[in-house]
Amino acid sequence: MPVAKNYTQEEYLDLERKADYKSEYFQGEIFAMSGVSRNHNVITGNLLAYLHGALKGKRSRPYSSNMRLHIPANSLYTYPDIMVVCGGEQFLDQEFDTLTNPVFIAEILSPSTSDYDIGGKFTLYRSIPSLKEYWTVSSIDYHVEKFLKNDADNTWILSETTTLTDKVLLSSLSLDVSLEDLYADVKF
Repeated sequence: MPVAKNYTQEEYLDLERKADYKSEYFQGEIFAMSGVSRNHNVITGNLLAYLHGALKGKRSRPYSSNMRLHIPANSLYTYPDIMVVCGGEQFLDQEFDTLTNPVFIAEILSPSTSDYDIGGKFTLYRSIPSLKEYWTVSSIDYHVEKFLKNDADNTWILSETTTLTDKVLLSSLSLDVSLEDLYADVKF
């Protein structure tokens, strides 16, 4: 049986910056990222559009899944569905294509990625010193899980919303997000 090649972070970045597709990197391994569904795209677009409008003229900037994230504490390179940086952006290097300091991350869940996004990936995200809030948003039903960091003891507090007429407070940005707006034009 062939042995899998372990890549350095530098080798990964060199390959990734030339590739026609996106891949994640973790501890020497490279993982191809899968495609997404219509609902995934619609929810991502709805949340990104809301954030662009709500944050216009402020010191916070939303990014889509085309912006790479690196977590130096655990070597993960990934592409969150949405992340927001407040204050100054901190990039890995002068390529300005890899952020390191989001305050908010949202992942839109699909059946094939939900376990990883809720479990392993969130564990890795918690290593980001600047991260204050993490959302998982279902693409198969009305369900938002919000994890908010308690800076006093470094714990994460979970709240869930499953009612379309509810709003979710995006605490780290002091914004209310309506589930009706988040799930607009989504077909279950």
